[in-house]
Parts: sequence; structure tokens; C-alpha cells
Amino acid sequence: MKQSILYTLPLIGAVAARPNVWSFGKVKREVPQEHAHRNVNLEITKLLDLNNPDEIQDPIFGLLGAAAGIEGAGKIADADCLQQATADQAFTNAKEAGDVNGMTFAMIFRALERNTGSVGLASVPCESIQAVNPEIAALEQHQDPAGEGAQELNKQITTKLAEQIAAIGGDVSLANEASTFAPGEIGDPTGAGNTCDDAEDDLGCINSQNLRVDDLSAAEIAAIEGGQGAGAANATLAAAGNNATAVAGGKAKGKAGKAKAKGKANKDKAAQGNAAAADANQAAAGNADAAMGAAANQAVGKGKGAANQAGAAAADAKANAGAQANAGAAADANANAGAAGAATGAAATGGAATAAAGAADFGSCTDPSIVFGPTSDGRKEDAFEPADLTNFNHGSANGIGIISSFICDQLTNKCKASADAVTQCDAADAAVKASGLTGQAAADSFNSALGL
Repeated sequence: MKQSILYTLPLIGAVAARPNVWSFGKVKREVPQEHAHRNVNLEITKLLDLNNPDEIQDPIFGLLGAAAGIEGAGKIADADCLQQATADQAFTNAKEAGDVNGMTFAMIFRALERNTGSVGLASVPCESIQAVNPEIAALEQHQDPAGEGAQELNKQITTKLAEQIAAIGGDVSLANEASTFAPGEIGDPTGAGNTCDDAEDDLGCINSQNLRVDDLSAAEIAAIEGGQGAGAANATLAAAGNNATAVAGGKAKGKAGKAKAKGKANKDKAAQGNAAAADANQAAAGNADAAMGAAANQAVGKGKGAANQAGAAAADAKANAGAQANAGAAADANANAGAAGAATGAAATGGAATAAAGAADFGSCTDPSIVFGPTSDGRKEDAFEPADLTNFNHGSANGIGIISSFICDQLTNKCKASADAVTQCDAADAAVKASGLTGQAAADSFNSALGL
């Protein structure tokens, strides 16, 4: 989720810390389910007790509708941002304490579904406050699964959550703790759907009553743990004229061929994931080898663009749509260059390197490179992290794909890099994921592809 830069709002006056959180006064209650994930709420309560400068009365208020939530918002003026603000402070406290599990649960809390007034009604996004921690800023809340497109959006949210958990070295399987209920029936006069709400169930009634519908499969979790993204676990890339098929490791097999690119690549962000493939060929001046064919396909699986912004498409985007987007971009990038049938490890390394023809305009961020080795966040084993932790503030990760994707996103969101630099980065990101390289070789490949 890409948030815009926002401005500070006037703060309301401070309130007495932690009054009776169950006394919502005369405010009309909305659909009750705020205690469904009580196990998560309890973790956030402990973290908020460490430092609570905004005097948020209890995490539960962030899961209520705006009318009820504002009663416990403390200094947070916008009740629709209370959930994010609570998660952000909890994450900060956990990070300062070196508590990876706490950081994980802070992100889970940010992704929980908020109460709404009827089945299928979407909750309002936070638009007035920018999260301090990029891990929190990358997330949004689940929506009622009965709403149009909500189940696809929720899967996408949990995928992003899992990637963020992997990046900090947390337990990726916990991402499904943010999953919500089965869809209810639109028009249900009770407004309850398939929910539960038990303030005494410390396990969370959604868990103890087996009401949680997990967004991610075990295979998708495993793929994210490997740094390839959830879509890599089972996505079959079937673009027209393309025989390459993606498999769990992010590798590809198929008939080798030559990739061509003619015309100017489409810089429209609505087709960014697919434009990355065409731009990779363009940047290589038509010298894209079989390994870059795999990179082109992998870029399709990245699932960027308008579908992400609208919340209408999951990360495992099918390459059929990718082929159409490439055609619309006049990219004629003929992805007959399926990789593994022709590429060796050396060719894969060269494939990533040929994605670039020298360093591009990275805007205000001069060093988007990745390093591999001992990490700044104290991970026990060597791992990947950005070289520039000021502009690319992200925890380390075992898989390079987590870091490379984040860097490319930051080039757009923060660095204001040129369109050519962004597409060059996307191509490098896709290439290194497709190459199967690990360790220092993977870092060198990505950096070389950026001309660094």
C-alpha cells in the first residue's frame, strides 16, 4: 500500500489515561467483533504500556467505528487513523526493546478488520496521518469479506504483512493471525455476519471457535519465507506466446528464445509490473538473454499497479493479463525466452546484469544497492539489507526479494526517482528473483543491474 505524504492535524486535548474501556457511553455501537482477535489485542496492550505519548486509552478503540473509537483516541484527532497510530506506537516500543515478536504483533494489529455498521460495508482508510515506521505504513486493515473485491484485497494485505514479518526475522506463519471471518450475507438485519465477540477469550474467539479463514496457504507462506513472494508458490505464467512456467523457487523452465522490445515502454504505473519486463529488454538494447526472459515473466508475478492501489487484484496476478498490458504498452516483449531450458547459473547472473545500461536517476536517494553479511538489526545469520538505511529504512531479510522489492517501491514513493530508474529497478528485482542466486552473488547481481 502506497501512502501519500500528509500533514499534521491539530490534536485534541489529552484525556485521563485508560478509563473503563468497556464504557462507550451513549455512542451507538457498530457490528461487535473487536474482541475476536483478543490474543492480538493483549499483545498490543502490553506494548502500549511501555510508552503511550498519545494517551490512547486501549488498543480496542482502534478496531471500533469512528463514533465509538474517538472516545478512546487520546491525542489522535482522526479516529479512522487510530488503529494505525496504535500499531505504529506499539511497533516503535517493540523495536526499541528489540522485541521481534512484539513488532510482528504490532503489524498484525494494523492489518485486523475494523468494525463497520453492516455486512459488506468497508471501513474508512487512514488518510490524515503518515506512519513513522515503514513496516506499518506498508499495511492497511482487512475489509469485510462480503464486500466486493474484499477477499482478494485481504489476501493481498496478508501477503504484504507476511513479507514485512519475514523482513524483520519474525515468524511468517503468524501473518494468518490477521485473517478474518468467512463472508456474511449482504443485508443481514443483525449486521453480525459470521463474527464472534468474546472479551473473556484470551485466545481470540475467532481462533478458539475455528471461525478464522486463513488468507495464505502453507505453500504461500513457505514461498514468502524463501524471499520469493506468495505468488511464486503456485503461479503459472501463461502469457500468449510464452512457454515459461514459474515454480515455487522463482525459477522458470521452457523453450528458450530471443526477446525483442520495440517502441517506448509504457511508464503508466497501472502496468508497472509488466512494463518492467519490456524495459528490461529496452535497457539491454535488445540483448536480453534467456535469463531475462524469466525475469520478464517474474515481473508479471510481482503484481504491481492499479490493481494493488484499488485493492482488486491479489499478488498472484496471472500473466494472461500481463501479456495484454504489455501489448497495451506497445512493448512487444515476446517472452518466448523462458529461462531454465537455456540458462545456466552464469547466464542467470549475466541476465540480471544486462538489465541495466548504467546507473539511472535515483532522485534524492543516491545508493539503492543491497549488501549481504552481518546486519544492523542483530540477526544471528548473514542476511540482506539496504546499504543506505536512512533512505531505505527496512529490517534485514533472508531472501533478497523482500529487500529488492522494497527498494524499488521506495524509489517511487520516497526518492522520486525517474520513471526509467524505477523500471530499471523493477527489471533488476525480477531478474535476481528469477536467477535463483543467493548470498553475495545475488546482491552483486542486483547492484550490477542498477549500474552500481
